[in-house]
Amino acid sequence: MATADVKSLAVGTATTAAAALGQLVSGLGTAVLAPFVLLWLVLAPGGVRVLHALAGMERARLARWGPEVIAPASPPTRLWAALADPTTRRELLWLVRHLVAGLPLGLLGFVLPVLAVRDTAFPLYWRLAPQDATATSIGVGVAHSWPDALAVCLLGVGWVAIMLGLTPGMARLQASPGRRLLSAGPDADLSLRVAELTATRAAALDAHATELRRIERSLHDGTQNRIVTVTVLLGAARRMVARDPAGADELLERAQSAAEQALAELRTVSRSILPPVLADRGLAGALTGLAAESAVPCTVDVEVPRRCAASVEATAYFVAAEALTNIAKHSGASRATITVRAPGSRLLLRITDDGRGGADEDAGSGLTGIRHRIAAHDGTLHLTSPPGGPTVLEADLPCGV
Repeated sequence: MATADVKSLAVGTATTAAAALGQLVSGLGTAVLAPFVLLWLVLAPGGVRVLHALAGMERARLARWGPEVIAPASPPTRLWAALADPTTRRELLWLVRHLVAGLPLGLLGFVLPVLAVRDTAFPLYWRLAPQDATATSIGVGVAHSWPDALAVCLLGVGWVAIMLGLTPGMARLQASPGRRLLSAGPDADLSLRVAELTATRAAALDAHATELRRIERSLHDGTQNRIVTVTVLLGAARRMVARDPAGADELLERAQSAAEQALAELRTVSRSILPPVLADRGLAGALTGLAAESAVPCTVDVEVPRRCAASVEATAYFVAAEALTNIAKHSGASRATITVRAPGSRLLLRITDDGRGGADEDAGSGLTGIRHRIAAHDGTLHLTSPPGGPTVLEADLPCGV
């Protein structure tokens, strides 16, 4: 594996672990409040309102770290009505699970970095520690020599390995009850789903109209002008054939060149509608070809055991194409990576770069168009681009027909 690939993998792993730690610590905030809310429900009036408020805080927190959790209709606040309300019962079940699992996981997310820093840096200060003081963060062992101090440092490296390997799964485990229990259930008011689908349809129509305008502009400004030029040149050549054969031959060459350019532009426009390479080589081959033409060196890693719907594959292709264009224009990156997986009935597309970060959806960089394309398939888009980078764009699409 090339050095750049190793560096990109290391940066991606560290970024994912750091985001997972942030998610775990943010979950600790609502988990710490859970026992007090339980006591309030049992001992004081108004506890149902507090439960609903905490559930709302958790929905907002989860939306910051992933797809939005659609809230159900406003549940009742009176005690006896709330006891019979399915939404309130689901919130109460989440509260208990968040207290039992979310609180320990959040504490681990807070403590693990402290343990890692404490033990990894131990060789720097072990001589300053009191004699016979416990050397490790787990309360075992005493350091009397440099080998002992380095052994403690290795323990710190172990903590780092745990953070890199386990914290993403821990974050998903902490968030899972909230995403499952706090979202609108199958018995919720269908008007919420109708509103969501209405917004999705509007985004799809907007994306479709934008695409039609782009195609029309490409045909009008490029191909049509070339064909008009061919027509004019052929007319002029026909009139010159008798009196100036050499000049007519020159005009015919120019007409042929203009016709070839028009044909090339027409092929480019047709590929932008639905690239033939998708049908011929599948999504993996299409993305490999896209990466080969990218101005920024790009690595492609696709593991899709089956073909998805043609419209879904086309959306993934165009999202990757637009993202690579943005990377080349705005990021200053030296490397990009496209990763595609298809767990279950979903297609997950992840595009990363090591550029300067700071991508802004409102700055006209094409991200809004990407979001509309994905929304048209009832998918989700998540963008992480802190200043200084790296930028990670994740698209989640249904891999259906």
